[in-house]
Amino acid sequence: MTLEPEQLGKSRTDLGRMLRELRGRAGLSGDRLARRCAMSQSTISKIETGRKTPSLVEVERILRALGAPPDYADEVMALARVANTEWQVSRELWRRGLEKRQAELAALEAGATQLRYFLPAMVTGLLAIPEYVRASLEYSPGDVSKTVARKLERQAVLYDTAKSFTFLLTEQAVKWAVVEPAAMSVQIDRLASISRLPNVRIGLIPYGTRMSRGPMNTFTIYDDRLVTVEVFTGRIVFRDSRDIAEHLEIFALYEQRAVFGEQARELLSEWAEMYREAI
Repeated sequence: MTLEPEQLGKSRTDLGRMLRELRGRAGLSGDRLARRCAMSQSTISKIETGRKTPSLVEVERILRALGAPPDYADEVMALARVANTEWQVSRELWRRGLEKRQAELAALEAGATQLRYFLPAMVTGLLAIPEYVRASLEYSPGDVSKTVARKLERQAVLYDTAKSFTFLLTEQAVKWAVVEPAAMSVQIDRLASISRLPNVRIGLIPYGTRMSRGPMNTFTIYDDRLVTVEVFTGRIVFRDSRDIAEHLEIFALYEQRAVFGEQARELLSEWAEMYREAI
């Protein structure tokens, strides 16, 4: 099943309708189906009316309980996977306000204990100096002062030792000249400084590191429950356990090739000096 990004928001309702119709053809009440699935009747009702997005495991249990034909079950499972994926268009995010997006990110960070960031192109806001943050928002419409302030406020989460952070950056991401050379040297020095926090690991993937898989997109993994992927025109949010597992596998692949600790700080020192020499 192929759906356009705009259809992702409709999939939860469509999924509920298909499951409700299948239950009707099986001649089961919601209560009887709930007992067969070891789920509550209210959960079945919420799924069927589109008020709850079921996990793939829940959908599989319902399909087995209803004895769904294989072809129909495959179609429902494909729709369930789409229902667990969210497409957020950049234009819509701007319309709602960038500050609101910062509040949403802060909530995600507050609710996670293990956070992983794959950064192949640029430094993320949690690691950025104010000049870098402001420059990275030049493309955004309107006054970005409040957004800059919110991004900088979010950096306090790095000092919460109940959380662990792993940032993987390519050499390109570190060196990408978002600001003028003097500020770039300060930005790179900041990465080295943050890498000394006890709950923060900063890994670097230098040019020449042999990798069979190219770094396609920036993505963030929150524990093992959610992944956000950045593209030019928006953001994709994955909640399907298989999508999360695949991103964890990709992250681990790059993590194995990255350098950390003193070796990483030596590289950062060299790269910062390169920018100081350009002043």
